[in-house]
Amino acid sequence: MKVNVIAIGKLKEDYLVAACKEYLKRLTRFADVKVVELGEAPPSKTVAEQVEIESEELKRAAKGYTIALDMRGEQMSSEQFATFFKERATRGESEISFLIGGSNGLDESVRRDADKVLSFSKATFPHQLFRVMLLEQIYRAFSINAGAKYHK
Repeated sequence: MKVNVIAIGKLKEDYLVAACKEYLKRLTRFADVKVVELGEAPPSKTVAEQVEIESEELKRAAKGYTIALDMRGEQMSSEQFATFFKERATRGESEISFLIGGSNGLDESVRRDADKVLSFSKATFPHQLFRVMLLEQIYRAFSINAGAKYHK
């Protein structure tokens, strides 16, 4: 299975970069996972224009089954997330793209056009930290499906 994490902006903090690299390394035994970093919209634009520009870039980069990550989406337990991956594989869906907006969020068109809108919490997280959280949950889901001891 191919898993794409498509995110607006580059990670700036070394500790976040290191955490992402660690989960990407762990995931190599389960899937082909890549992170695609897209540029942020120019700060000279209004917030609405920035969100629209970034959202269009996200939609263009998405491949396969598309999941928009937004606090207004469906919430799943780690076990349900693992089942979700298993179901996608059973249906022959070989590629999934997770879309992470910039600091101003996602345009409504991304939520509308996505196959699924997923939320990890009603709380707001920094979009750069969220990338690490997403990779960890993807790793946890594959570990659960493989019967590995990582998930307790």
